[in-house]
Amino acid sequence: MHEIFLIRHTAPAVARGICYGQSDIDVTETFIQEASVISQVLPERLDLVYSSPLLRCRKLAEHLFSDKQIVFENDLMEIHCGQWEMQQWDSLPREIIDPWMNDFVNQKIPGGESYVEVFARVSRCFDGIVNKQRSAAIVCHGGVIRSILAHITATPLAESFNRFKLHYGCVVKVIVDEKRLSYQVISNVATEAETHKPSSNAR
Repeated sequence: MHEIFLIRHTAPAVARGICYGQSDIDVTETFIQEASVISQVLPERLDLVYSSPLLRCRKLAEHLFSDKQIVFENDLMEIHCGQWEMQQWDSLPREIIDPWMNDFVNQKIPGGESYVEVFARVSRCFDGIVNKQRSAAIVCHGGVIRSILAHITATPLAESFNRFKLHYGCVVKVIVDEKRLSYQVISNVATEAETHKPSSNAR
């Protein structure tokens, strides 16, 4: 049996209402405090460390695991929002965003990815880490952790956002026992409301 710790990055330094996925944004001034909360629930010894290469994850991985070699995996990056990156959600024309809102699992963002494409690359990467049969940490994003949890619980992707409520800086422990995978949320403190999505009164 071994354990894999899924760690979401801390609060990003981006204005509310902005669409972002693979934009390489920094973290807020509360980074140290948020990282301290995370470190308190991690074990003293982990064999392997993986991270998304995006700054908000890389900075956290290097802070938490300064004594470890970190493997940066592109497959652990957040969804690619294509032409919508760093745009105001509510400024996107309804005829463009509505098809995606109605089927965000299968509809590809223009110039970017669909959720099912994210799920495929993340699941492939995660299975490779599991097969190493060693304890590990994965520093990544909300969409990536939801993909992993959907993968190991056979949760439909369309239900993953409602089922897995994951705040910035959350830590989820995955227990790997004879190929049977289960999970436990061990830290999930809400630091601020997330509004990086279309508002209910968008045009």
